[in-house]
Amino acid sequence: MVNQKPRVAVVIPNWNGIKVIAGCLDSLRHQTIESQVIVVDNYSTDGSSELIARNYPEVELINLTKNTGFTGGVNTGIKMAIDLGLDYVALLNNDAVADKNWLNELITNAENNLEVGIVACKMMRMDKKHLDSTGEFYTMWGLPFPRGRNEIDDNQYDNQNVLFGASGGATLYRISMLKEIGLFDQDFFAYYEDVDLSFRAQLAGWKIAFEPKSIAYHLVGNSSSGLKGFTTYQTFKNLPLIIYKNVPSKLIYKIVPKFMLAYSSFFISALLRRQAFSAFKGFIMSLVLIPKKLIQRHAIQKHRQISDEYLISIIVNSLPPGATKLSKLRKYWLKFIG
Repeated sequence: MVNQKPRVAVVIPNWNGIKVIAGCLDSLRHQTIESQVIVVDNYSTDGSSELIARNYPEVELINLTKNTGFTGGVNTGIKMAIDLGLDYVALLNNDAVADKNWLNELITNAENNLEVGIVACKMMRMDKKHLDSTGEFYTMWGLPFPRGRNEIDDNQYDNQNVLFGASGGATLYRISMLKEIGLFDQDFFAYYEDVDLSFRAQLAGWKIAFEPKSIAYHLVGNSSSGLKGFTTYQTFKNLPLIIYKNVPSKLIYKIVPKFMLAYSSFFISALLRRQAFSAFKGFIMSLVLIPKKLIQRHAIQKHRQISDEYLISIIVNSLPPGATKLSKLRKYWLKFIG
């Protein structure tokens, strides 16, 4: 019997990406394996949807009638991949360019490791020198961070293949896993939705791997750079949602006090940047969503397959790298409590 090649779709969410989308789609034309490319356009007004329809006839283009955010966009594409009966779906930001072996290396890793539900690539900056992410991690402070961001790539993480999570910007997902744990939570809209899904995958017993031979180059911050207060609002809304849904009861007392300290410091920082209204609005929305998230939490925790001890082993105990202000605040706090 001849083994059937795995079938894969690449889903690209697009919103006003006319300056970057061609580079993204051109890189997919040069991949070493075939895939179904699906672009979900989040009601762009810059002509990018028309450009795709005109210049990329091989692309399955879905035009939405409103902006549903990253989560709504990719979920639409993932649902099409599921309906097509595919084995995998990869996500790629519209401002990212994939190396020609990007998809093949991701698929190879997943095919060789059946317990792996998510495979992260090496995401680099467009200068091809600095790292953007070699996987996402979660800390005992309730704060996620991308491993290696802004570091010069010296292959320093190539042999560290076990991850907590993966960035949604250029990652492969096993469709059987998504059918089990669900798609991206659309209440997140954008930011940290990939950490939430990774957390759910871990709790359900799936592993997440890093494939350093798979490389994509990312233009960081392109999508939200012109939206004042957007990142602040999403951050204050979404960080608590991860805790509401995913952190097991026995870890709540370890994570929540530290998170509250960090969250308060973020609010002061937002106040100094004149974004207090966006921060407060995000905080209020996180409270509004509590009942819905607690219902989701019940289902997630009910089907948990891993122990607290294992979860603790893959959560970083210290603050995220570069959190210098929080480090100082932590020292003052420890001095205060003796």
